[in-house]
Amino acid sequence: MALKVELKPGEKLLVGHCIITNSDQRTRLFIDGRAPILREKDILTAETANTPAKRIYLAVQMMYIEDDMTQVRDEYFAHVTDFLAAVPSASEIVTQINNEILTGDLYKALKAANRLIEYEQDLLSHASAGRSGLPADGKNR
Repeated sequence: MALKVELKPGEKLLVGHCIITNSDQRTRLFIDGRAPILREKDILTAETANTPAKRIYLAVQMMYIEDDMTQVRDEYFAHVTDFLAAVPSASEIVTQINNEILTGDLYKALKAANRLIEYEQDLLSHASAGRSGLPADGKNR
């Protein structure tokens, strides 16, 4: 069964090692075969991986795109070790990422890494709200 991808005008899509850029109209693609596929919004670069969780995501992304864990394995584990030392409450999400990597489902590992980014953002939002003197929900009482 083919993967159906709908692209907005000007949206980019990574298929394998190729970037496909949509024209000025909405487009629907049907992709058969096995290749890493990522939408532009899901792609991180070294410049945009500016938080610890995003650096973990970037390492998993590289594993997914290259379909090779050996190239970035040490970097990935270094980031995970540092992250868990600072945020031990994220161990469940990190365990899920690790399990997906071990079973070879790097796309699911990438999705779990995205949840780690969301978790990190939630923690930062709560910490920021706490510093401002407001409750975590940001409302004065």
